Amino acid sequence: MTFKKPTRAGLVALALGVLFALFLSISVIDRSYAEEAAPAAAPAAEAASPPACVGGTTPVLENCTPNSGDTAWMLTSMALVLMMTVPGLGLFYGGMVRKKNVGDTVMTSFAITCLISILWLICTYSLAFRAGTPFIGGLDRAFLQGIVSDISKGIGNPNPLAPTIPETVYLCFQLTFAIITPALIAGAFAERMKFSAMLWFIGLWAIFVYSPIAHWVWGPDGFLSSGNADAWVKVLDFAGGTVVHINSGVAGLMACLVLGKRKDTGPAHNMVLTFIGASLLWVGWFGFNAGSAVSAGMQAGMAMTVTHMATAAAAFTWMLVEWMMRGKPTVVGICTGAVAGLVAITPASGFVGPLGSLCIGIAAGILCYWGCTGLKHMLGYDDALDAFGVHAVGGIVGALLTGVFAVEQYGGTAGLIEGNAMQVVNQIEGIVIVFVYDAIVSLIILKIVDIFIGLRVSDEVEREGLDLALHGETVH
Repeated sequence: MTFKKPTRAGLVALALGVLFALFLSISVIDRSYAEEAAPAAAPAAEAASPPACVGGTTPVLENCTPNSGDTAWMLTSMALVLMMTVPGLGLFYGGMVRKKNVGDTVMTSFAITCLISILWLICTYSLAFRAGTPFIGGLDRAFLQGIVSDISKGIGNPNPLAPTIPETVYLCFQLTFAIITPALIAGAFAERMKFSAMLWFIGLWAIFVYSPIAHWVWGPDGFLSSGNADAWVKVLDFAGGTVVHINSGVAGLMACLVLGKRKDTGPAHNMVLTFIGASLLWVGWFGFNAGSAVSAGMQAGMAMTVTHMATAAAAFTWMLVEWMMRGKPTVVGICTGAVAGLVAITPASGFVGPLGSLCIGIAAGILCYWGCTGLKHMLGYDDALDAFGVHAVGGIVGALLTGVFAVEQYGGTAGLIEGNAMQVVNQIEGIVIVFVYDAIVSLIILKIVDIFIGLRVSDEVEREGLDLALHGETVH
């Protein structure tokens, strides 16, 4: 079953209809909120000296003043993490595909950034990071309603998950994670998925996979959240080993299996683009991991240190392994090794010390190399840019070793080395739950999209290249 090809007039009418509906919804929400908020104005004397957000034994989370240092660091972190997707990931992936598909590859990263941002405003931020149930958040921030601040007085109502910064800053920081996660999936199905199918798949996946898993692990009442006293399983995931990397890698594997192999393959067309992209990812990852401390403090400093050390160790290890196995070290190889190290240290970055980061980096360099070579050949799937081999395998390695090397002095939770073997069990349970849910729901979404509009481009388009056929552009 397929839909008829839409006319340009039909597409314009649809777009205008959606915008008009959004305008009406936002108008109603803003007007109803304004009516509720108007009587609650604070007396002039009280507003003259608002309290600092969070402090003492009774945290202040309403009509309070954010910490300027934390806010400045989180604004910077948000920009760093956004840089990871556009341009970092776009260039990293774009350099590894063939020249005839590089435009579609970078377009995918850019379009995903726009799509996920719109969905974040509509509902996915609220579903992921607001209180609701152990499985999904509420809708009290749908269309970002209720995000109140009085800029003239410098006061606001922060999200309890980030009490010292404005909620607008926190939601934008978390948005960058929601953007890069589905963008990573695209590396698995590169060079063969329809652009329209990609948009539908990514949009549905963001709502039905990313939002609930982010809520489970990071939400205030998520059933896997280490910060939730009532959590069923306390999983340590400082910056996204399960939420971002295992999540994206498993979805990428499902896309590989449903789409099938490419008709023909070729070497990376421009290793310099991949080098630039990997370098931007490395720099941006300091915002990714150190920013996840949500403050400009000691934990952010340690997260930055271990992130750099693990990345260097993984890249160097990958280079040595590739040199021994294939006779030559490659630019694409050492860059991929660096990304593997960044992935593996992500869940551990707020919980381990420098020695633990070195061990995690070495393990990532070895095991992710195997995941991108031996495992892929053994199972026979066509993971174009090794999304599963790097992100799922690296995320699993990092999540498991977080349970081994976690230091109570650094992150508040001891790991296996400090006598808490149960934390490794918790990490395994979290990995299995995320893996299974992600695989099942991603597979269902892929099948639905395939039924209605088809997932894969035609053989002719694949031979000609996606750039010219889908976008009317080519790289010269």
